[in-house]
Amino acid sequence: MIEYDPHQWRSTFFALRGSMVRAIAVRSGLAMVFATTITVLHFYVTPLSFNEAAAAHGLIGPALSLLLVFRTNASYDRWWEARKLWGTIVNTCRNLARASSVHLSDEPERLTRVLALTASFPGTAMRELRGAPRVISESLSPVDREALARPGHLPTATCTRITALLDERRRQGRLPDMVFTSLDAHVATLVDAIGACERIHKTPLPFAYVVHLRRAIVLFCGTLPFALLGRFGVVALPLTFVISYVRFGIEEIGVEIEDPFEGDDNDLPLEKITATIERDVGAFRPPSSP
Repeated sequence: MIEYDPHQWRSTFFALRGSMVRAIAVRSGLAMVFATTITVLHFYVTPLSFNEAAAAHGLIGPALSLLLVFRTNASYDRWWEARKLWGTIVNTCRNLARASSVHLSDEPERLTRVLALTASFPGTAMRELRGAPRVISESLSPVDREALARPGHLPTATCTRITALLDERRRQGRLPDMVFTSLDAHVATLVDAIGACERIHKTPLPFAYVVHLRRAIVLFCGTLPFALLGRFGVVALPLTFVISYVRFGIEEIGVEIEDPFEGDDNDLPLEKITATIERDVGAFRPPSSP
């Protein structure tokens, strides 16, 4: 994710990174090449300007704009929901570490293992969402590393290990049922959060909607010269480029933020969030722990 000052116009206006300008410019350039061909034919071969085309664009333009607005709104809703879910992961890890540091304070070894598993959860969740290879944290105890080495969903397995450590203490009569239930509720919240993130990651916008929208944009931009030449002449060329740039740009923004977990310039800063959780949870480690 790119950090920027929203009050600074100059730095954002001329920014290339994260603006998708290359992809948009290529598509707009193709539209302008086609418009140039039509313009040459119009002035040197046969007139290709149609009043009907201008009227049709006046009718289709608002409908296409609504489709584009829905596209970007739907993508931003997914982006913002993902950010709220990772905010939940941050707060839940902190709460689990805070409560564990109190209720397990008389057993530093178990507390250290619970905190290490809690701190490792966001990293495993991030790699799971990005389809990266499984990596088991070196900070975990050998017993926990062995348990997590089995095939399966690593974030859920991590939460299972936390619950197992808490339940073992409960069975020893050293953790009241009410306290165990409260702590395990935090663990369940982590499982719910990663499940909701996977729902966003694995469920793109409906295919039919994306296909229809892209066909409509290409049709609209491809027929712009026929609608603009009669009124604007050669000025239709830069107009075609600008209008195409805006239309293709709005659609590309929706594509860019639709899946906010991939690590692109406009996706969520999962590495930074993960580092924050690891730092905050690590602050609860017993003084004697490494």
